[in-house]
Amino acid sequence: MAKPLRGAYKAGRVWAKIRHADTVDAAVVAFTGTALHPKALAVRLPDGRVALSQRLTTALSSVVAPRLVPQARRAFTKAGDSYTPAGGAVPGWRSWRARPGTRSSL
Repeated sequence: MAKPLRGAYKAGRVWAKIRHADTVDAAVVAFTGTALHPKALAVRLPDGRVALSQRLTTALSSVVAPRLVPQARRAFTKAGDSYTPAGGAVPGWRSWRARPGTRSSL
């Protein structure tokens, strides 16, 4: 939350909510859920770390699903959660909005 720099602390609707997100190019390396209905994407960040995205909305899942190229095997995170590695490129899907607190447990 923020207020104008020279503004006084007043009750009511004088505060503004500010959100910040950095956009980075990342390669999709895996997904959770099924190939037809992915729940989240695992992406390799520019520094080499792999991070899990937030849960995909139904609309976004339907856009991503046709572009996924699943591998035949399943894999597991350190916590025991399963995911499907995605081989090859995912055409038309290059950006991912990294948010603070993103999980990177793969």
